[in-house]
Amino acid sequence: MIIKNVSLETVCGITSRLPENRLPENRLPEVAFAGKSNVGKSSLINALMNRKSLARTSSQPGKTQTINYYNINNSLYFVDLPGYGYARANEKVKAQWGRMVENYLHRSKMLRQVFLLIDIRHAPSENDRMMYDWILKNGYSPIIIATKLDKIKKSQIEAQMELIASTLRTEEGTVMLPFSSQTKQGRDEIYEILDKIMEVNP
Repeated sequence: MIIKNVSLETVCGITSRLPENRLPENRLPEVAFAGKSNVGKSSLINALMNRKSLARTSSQPGKTQTINYYNINNSLYFVDLPGYGYARANEKVKAQWGRMVENYLHRSKMLRQVFLLIDIRHAPSENDRMMYDWILKNGYSPIIIATKLDKIKKSQIEAQMELIASTLRTEEGTVMLPFSSQTKQGRDEIYEILDKIMEVNP
């Protein structure tokens, strides 16, 4: 996959409606990125887009409080979902974020794949397990992206991937990819998945 053109096209906040203004014949397939706050979601998206800071990264978790649509080559949308599990957010805000994500997963007619990001250094949290189950219940089989690969030793990778799979209780055949935004390891594998999506949805 060669990315030539990228733009942040639409930003949906808590009170915004999901975009439905594109004509059916011009609608593009969507892939969504979900993960807890500070899991490296913006860094992953920037690495895929070959941009340094189009998706905003921050040392402060909980920065993404909107659903952001990135137009990729006028052929695909990257959909950046709000990070979950930010401890300092009050319960009202957490509930609003949850409804935003649920509404998107339930209503989007062009969503073709969900990537669920998990920090490879740790066992998935309760929020991670809830999100995995939530995605399944909405009819999607998420691809697990184990981020921050460069933070562990190579000898630890296999054990950590097994820990993620067993904690999430992943379905048989679930695709799991280790990824590093620093070295870009895993990016080509994600590109191959995106290419297949666009082959089915030209």
